[in-house]
Amino acid sequence: MKCAIFLAKGFEDCEGLITVDMLRRAGIPVDTVSITDDPVVETSHGVRLFTDAVWKDIDPSAYDVLILPGGKAGTANLDAFEPLNQALKEHFNQGKLTCAICAAPSVLGHLGILNGKHYTCFPDFRSDSYEGEYEMELAVEDGNVITGRGMGATIEFARTIIRRIEGEEVLRKVEYGMQYEHSFRELISQE
Repeated sequence: MKCAIFLAKGFEDCEGLITVDMLRRAGIPVDTVSITDDPVVETSHGVRLFTDAVWKDIDPSAYDVLILPGGKAGTANLDAFEPLNQALKEHFNQGKLTCAICAAPSVLGHLGILNGKHYTCFPDFRSDSYEGEYEMELAVEDGNVITGRGMGATIEFARTIIRRIEGEEVLRKVEYGMQYEHSFRELISQE
């Protein structure tokens, strides 16, 4: 399974980087991709980071999982990038895993991907126009769509993706390696 996370100016730092960190800890290949020709992308908090690839150099159909981090400005930039929108629709329609967190599920909603799906997002970005079922949960998985509510839900969002791709055993190893409280208490109680 190969993943791509699409980064646009103004993406929320943690939603992008914690997701990448956890997936890589799980041994899941993930490319950070700038949606412009510039490999340097500035986060919502002014951190400039160098991506693995730029849009023109990748084939979105080569990825098994597409991921969108949120951030108000970053999401607006993702939403306005038509080539990404087309790739997301094709990816989703092929039954491939499509993931977004915080404001970014709105991009999926605008594309009709949330129609009939249970989903979550930052509450201000929910809309009846998506024709999905909003849930006030940290992360929601429905078929080939995984959504997360916001920055504070990033670990749960990434956990859900890892569980889906690699299963419970790999997820537990990642959680122990990062001393995630839930897993740590569970392991201690088994000793």
